[in-house]
Amino acid sequence: MPTTGPRLLCCDTVLVDVVLSVPRIPERSGDVRASAQLVTTGGGFNAMSAAARFGQRVVYAGLLGTGAFAERAAADLAREGIAAPLERPRDLDTGICVVLVEPDAERTFVTAAGAESHVRRRDLDDLAAGPGDVVLVSGYNVMYPGEAEVYLDWLAGLDEGVVVAFDPATRIADVPPVHLEAALARADWLLCNASEARALSGEADPSVAASSLARPGLAIVVRDGPRGCVVALRPGGAVAVEGLSVEAVDTNGAGDVHNGVFLAELLAGTPAVVAARWANVAAAVAVTRRGPATGPTRDEVEGLLGR
Repeated sequence: MPTTGPRLLCCDTVLVDVVLSVPRIPERSGDVRASAQLVTTGGGFNAMSAAARFGQRVVYAGLLGTGAFAERAAADLAREGIAAPLERPRDLDTGICVVLVEPDAERTFVTAAGAESHVRRRDLDDLAAGPGDVVLVSGYNVMYPGEAEVYLDWLAGLDEGVVVAFDPATRIADVPPVHLEAALARADWLLCNASEARALSGEADPSVAASSLARPGLAIVVRDGPRGCVVALRPGGAVAVEGLSVEAVDTNGAGDVHNGVFLAELLAGTPAVVAARWANVAAAVAVTRRGPATGPTRDEVEGLLGR
């Protein structure tokens, strides 16, 4: 792992995921038995581990707490070579997310927040983001009152040489419009899936959506599952990038893997359309493995691309 040079600073919060494979989502007051369980670090860890496995310098731009969940998350970050430099609160543990995965690989979340939701402006300033760094910010960072203002104020004050990538996340409808507009105003990249692109643009076709969302200073990646993704570097300039067909067993974290690998390749100087191809293959590999942080190494993806 490099010790100098540009960094990927990930604001997307780290949680501990409790993943349960269920035959269906139970009805209210109902009960189902899970066929498998997994307790693992998730949230922003998914994108960060994917980028770290591609050899990039990665920093968690968020808070770990103190407690059993925080220790688990800290150990996983350290194992992947991901820095977590911010001072940890002593009175809060890291939050958890219960993930229910159905047989078709669709997943449903229930989240309980922890220390990660208490970041302060001075914490973010301590990261000293500078030209060449890439900041990944999530819709979850700009969704909740209190947290949103901290992140948006920090983003607005960053040097123009800092590249900001914004993923609005699945709960895009819950992001206050004023916060969404502020995040997009500072973003250099919008990274989203086809559903989110449709919500933002009103266009069902990912290529049309990407073309309509792109503008000077804002490039677009629209993830489209097994079909791959669409990249638009300018209005009307959408390019479809082919995906890799696989049998999915768990889609949890696939979009995060795509984001992490795409941004890692941009940091390495790879052209955006080529970076998207690497990200498509990495995400395809990830969905063949159970759990959220299942991104492959760069060597694995290189082997598949070379076939």
